[in-house]
Amino acid sequence: MQAKKSTVNKRKFKGTVRSSPGNKTLVVSVDTVVMHPKYLKRYKITKRYHVHDEKNQFHEGDAVNFVECRPLSKTKRWRVVYPTTI
Repeated sequence: MQAKKSTVNKRKFKGTVRSSPGNKTLVVSVDTVVMHPKYLKRYKITKRYHVHDEKNQFHEGDAVNFVECRPLSKTKRWRVVYPTTI
């Protein structure tokens, strides 16, 4: 009997680095435009995530792709997706 593999769809985001408070940690903000259901006015929601940067490669103002992962600390549940080099 084979074990059934379950594929988990991990959430992916793209955001901008706002700060790097500690070693291997980034604070990334993600902006989302939402439309109000009644008034049909668009407004922007900004959410901040603590992201793990293993290589200490990114700095303030850089664009970053990141995905969810297991909890790495009290607030970090995300890690950077590094571009593949050919």
